[in-house]
Amino acid sequence: MEYDIIVVGGGPAGLAAAIAAKENGIGHILILERENELGGILNQCIHNGFGLHTFQEELTGPEYAARYIEKAADYNISYKLETMVLSISEDKEVTAVNPKDGILQLRAKAVVLAMGCRERPRGALNIPGFRPAGIFSAGTAQRLVNIEGRMPGKEVVILGSGDIGLIMARRMTLEGAKVKLVAELMPYSGGLKRNIVQCLDDFGIPLRLSTTVVKIHGKDRLRGVTTAKVGDNKKPIAGTEEYLSCDTLLLSVGLIPENELSVNLGLDMVPATNGPQVDESMQTSVSGIFACGNVLHVHDLVDFVSQEAACAGKAAAKYIAGGLQEDKGIEVTGTQGVRYTVPGFIHPVNMEEEIILRFRVGNVYQNNYISMYFDEERILHRKKKIMVPGEMEELKLKKSDLDRFPALQCITVKIEEA
Repeated sequence: MEYDIIVVGGGPAGLAAAIAAKENGIGHILILERENELGGILNQCIHNGFGLHTFQEELTGPEYAARYIEKAADYNISYKLETMVLSISEDKEVTAVNPKDGILQLRAKAVVLAMGCRERPRGALNIPGFRPAGIFSAGTAQRLVNIEGRMPGKEVVILGSGDIGLIMARRMTLEGAKVKLVAELMPYSGGLKRNIVQCLDDFGIPLRLSTTVVKIHGKDRLRGVTTAKVGDNKKPIAGTEEYLSCDTLLLSVGLIPENELSVNLGLDMVPATNGPQVDESMQTSVSGIFACGNVLHVHDLVDFVSQEAACAGKAAAKYIAGGLQEDKGIEVTGTQGVRYTVPGFIHPVNMEEEIILRFRVGNVYQNNYISMYFDEERILHRKKKIMVPGEMEELKLKKSDLDRFPALQCITVKIEEA
């Protein structure tokens, strides 16, 4: 069967991309979702704080997802649930499988990748100890509590201060557990400032930076962990060990974009994000394949996921109509504290009047400047009171600015001191 656009993933990114494509004249769209319902990870995020940018009101995760699910239904956008995509080819053949149809061979004029991300597991951490019950990723614990109504444990230590870990510190406390500590390997938190305040400070939960778990105690069930301070080399400092009794360890140690399909497809990847390289249209290195949301780079706010996905859906519609042109792209790169930029290339001929350039910094910067260079000429020098790795930064780039530099080859974003 052939479709105009196939969207891989039915979470906030996939829904927003499909809706945007429909609003831009595409009729035959199919969303493929491996879970048994649309909405993605938002279905288990029952806390509020979503939608402030998109809807100018505060919603829970399921409420935010419902807005998009209802609009997709109004537009009669087709979808298949419990459907796992096995492979995608350069000529946009999609192989998938589900219990009802078996193996599916589908063709599309364009494909939008919106597979989201997954949590980094315990196996990637190499913490000494047995493998007792009671060790969960923070997202797994969130699903157990919020969807399945099960409590992972009563005495909790959390390793990692990503947003999911911070939110679960509050959630476990509200459900009656004692959260003893949130330990963070880095000298700064990996989550949003508002979550540190609302989820830790408001509940008296301590956050210890430059601290990690160095040993797991217990064989059948977790009975405690040993933590230690770490030095600049991220290695434990002898003599700083501390034993904490607990029956539950939650891991919030990073998110990894789900890009096995992207790698097998042969897309150009960005090591800093583990996501595909994209241009101003969210198009990857393979023509007609677009990427958006957390499969591209991990976001801090779902509102920005939706914005980015809408750009991808609109661009996919433009591609099908023959409106995307190929010309020599301008490279966009980050340096001096800027870990990466999205997009990584810009084709001015395909630009809207204005695009948003998003990036993350690699350290904590106070009273420094974000600078943007067109080749060797600095065209922006903006002071920021604070920049932290846990919060995404953005700059607006106007097409009219690029038109003034017809021979421009490279745009560079960097952090500079005052």
